[in-house]
Amino acid sequence: MSGSVFDARDHEYMARALRLARRGLYTTQPNPRVGCVLVRDGRVVGEGWHQRAGGPHAEVLALRAAGAQAREATAYVTLEPCCHHGRTPPCTEALIEAGVAEVVVAMEDPNPRVSGQGLARLREAGIRVRAGLLAREAEALNPGFVSRMRRGRPWVRLKSAMSLDGRTAMASGESQWITGAAARTDVQRQRARVDAVLTGIGTVRADDPGLNVRLSAEALGIQAPVRQPLRVVLDPDLESPADMRMLRLPGRTLILTAAPEAPGRRALEAAGAELLPVPPAPGGLDLERVLAALAALEVNEVLVEAGATLAGGFLTAGLVDEWLIYMAPHVMGHAARGLAVLPQVERMHQRLPMRLESLRAVGEDLRFVWVPERR
Repeated sequence: MSGSVFDARDHEYMARALRLARRGLYTTQPNPRVGCVLVRDGRVVGEGWHQRAGGPHAEVLALRAAGAQAREATAYVTLEPCCHHGRTPPCTEALIEAGVAEVVVAMEDPNPRVSGQGLARLREAGIRVRAGLLAREAEALNPGFVSRMRRGRPWVRLKSAMSLDGRTAMASGESQWITGAAARTDVQRQRARVDAVLTGIGTVRADDPGLNVRLSAEALGIQAPVRQPLRVVLDPDLESPADMRMLRLPGRTLILTAAPEAPGRRALEAAGAELLPVPPAPGGLDLERVLAALAALEVNEVLVEAGATLAGGFLTAGLVDEWLIYMAPHVMGHAARGLAVLPQVERMHQRLPMRLESLRAVGEDLRFVWVPERR
């Protein structure tokens, strides 16, 4: 980034661009959420946000809104303008042709095809460039895109629901419903913002989940059809039933397995499932390879909705970026099932430290967002 100095008006316009970018929370995947505000003579003359992959980028929409007033304007953009031909033409060229005088960006694009090159192209064209304004906020809006570009894997959000005594299901497996209606609606919003919802074969057998978004576009506040996330099942031995509910729902279902030629393959494929081989690991699949395979499919954010064993597997492997826990105001007793299976945690020094990111009430329940502390 740069050591540029930003004043209060700069912060005001970039904050406005970030609010615009957030409007694409449920629709831009696999692209990042980006907003742009054009300012000339202290007045906003155009603004826009990226709405969906393949559609115009935020800069282009803002330039269209501004028209001739874009000349000599300052563009506030939450992500470095692209300089390559992808699904759409380069935004750097659109800004140059429009005659903007300055571009202020929140963060450089982590995509190696861009990363600094867009800013360099603008400077070459004689446009003043300042970078680094509200960069942390811009990155927080696109954790999955940044993770996929920098780490080669999606951002992983583990979701759990528990009682006050940390239980997730009765000993019999009964778990509907631990939390109230408001918390379950909040989970639907979490599903709507991610690229993929992931579970394990144990949950498929026990609950036959749909893993789909059941909120309307109106409830999500979007003017576009609700996009169903990719449904992902980790099934090492390919035991998924061909009549499972998610295969009867709109959208794609991907089964990752170490046994792609197992007898049930043809029935699953005939029912609409997609199969992808992944190497095995003790107790299941190699979770790092699972995430790498999803990144190759342009998956930015993954919501893991699984039982205690798979949840523990992701935690043990250090692959959880956020742990979203809904806590309900009741007690389920010592015989009920726990939150995560962590067989390797036997001594105090083996504990997995967490940092509380946020806490809020959702109906009668509490929603915690915990971030694992990396050792």
